[in-house]
Amino acid sequence: MSTPDPAPETAPSEGAPKAAEARRPLFVDTTPLRASPAFARLFVGNTISGIGTQLTLVAVGLEVYEITRSTFSVALVGVVSLVPMILAGLYGGMLADAFDRRKVALVAAVFAWLSTGAIALHAWLGLREVVLLYALTCVNAVAGTMIATSRASIIPRLLPVSLLPAASALSGIGTGLMLTVGPALAGILVAGVGFPLTYTVDVVLFSTAFLGIVTLPPIRPEGETQRPGLSSLMVGLRFLRRSPNIRTTFVLDIVAMTFGQPRVLFPVVGAVVIGGGAVTVGVLTASYAVGALLSSVFSGRLGHVRLQGRAVQRAIAVYGGFVLAFGLVLLLAPGHGSGGLTEGLAEADLLPLAAAALALAGAGAADNVSSIFRSTILQAAAPDSMRGRLQGIFIVVVTGGPRVGDLFVGLVAVAGVAWPPLLGGALIMVLMVVAARLTPSFGRYDAAHPTP
Repeated sequence: MSTPDPAPETAPSEGAPKAAEARRPLFVDTTPLRASPAFARLFVGNTISGIGTQLTLVAVGLEVYEITRSTFSVALVGVVSLVPMILAGLYGGMLADAFDRRKVALVAAVFAWLSTGAIALHAWLGLREVVLLYALTCVNAVAGTMIATSRASIIPRLLPVSLLPAASALSGIGTGLMLTVGPALAGILVAGVGFPLTYTVDVVLFSTAFLGIVTLPPIRPEGETQRPGLSSLMVGLRFLRRSPNIRTTFVLDIVAMTFGQPRVLFPVVGAVVIGGGAVTVGVLTASYAVGALLSSVFSGRLGHVRLQGRAVQRAIAVYGGFVLAFGLVLLLAPGHGSGGLTEGLAEADLLPLAAAALALAGAGAADNVSSIFRSTILQAAAPDSMRGRLQGIFIVVVTGGPRVGDLFVGLVAVAGVAWPPLLGGALIMVLMVVAARLTPSFGRYDAAHPTP
């Protein structure tokens, strides 16, 4: 059951001393780990197993390339799983709203662990069957999506509402560790011990996911439940249509991800615009992740923000500004690359590279701050009986938005490499203002009185 929420924070008086503001911690608030041992186990298990999941995802891409020598075949690893992941998010959300969420997460974790073991067995047997790797990776992605949907609807039952922003920030740190440690570990292990042992490491790491799930108490949805199916999904969609604050978080995320994801430009930036080849691609990719990770590390004061809707609006406006700044760097860069990706950092134009990296780090930080508050609003404002389905719909937004963004970048880049982030950043800021005017209640959303 959920723990009681402390009394709502009152607004400080005009003459209140600012010493209290100064005493607010700068670093991430770890209170959720102390307040709820169940949450702490879930967080640790998810982070460690997530590192293994990213390790396997990168290793599978490397193995597929080793077998096929085809970049397109590597891209299919993610493409094949896209539609099943979307369906798994929707169906997993319905399951989480109909049954014990602990059992749903546990069953999904078993399938994820077995598929990881099968990928390792495939490597130990030396089968080199690309289609089988696609199938096993798809099963793993589907199971992981269902775990994520169930876990997101479990967390609000383990913590008071006031600690949900801190829990989201901690989750951001966990995700940052997954996205940095996992791929790096994959590269080291594949080069050092080969694919079979690399996958076996993930089998061991993923076992920690059971630590967090098995030790949970039974968590059945509160309120009226519906059998999984189309009617259950429609009930969730109708609730979303009547919930302007939650709906606006989805809309703003779609706007940001559609017009503010210039990742497909990184190869041409490294090859032609800034130079440095694949090293520049790596620096730009890592910059976004580092910015997101640092914003979670220094997120201590975010838990004291009450007007969380306004905070989302401002964070997304800042995000659009940093995306625009990245475009300006590309526009002003003189063009330094040789046209290939094999050159090193010594051939890069270091000043534009540093400026581009800073802009992307800022974008990653702003996006993560927005994500912390959007997740908190969804978890706090949604009734428990709807959390699973709304998380499932959110999975569709998170999964589909960046793919649509890749299409936007591909179409606009015909006019020039700088134009997608220039136009995209401007559109984000303009559409954010439009969304704020269309849904004024979102700017007034008060964390002390969460309303959907």
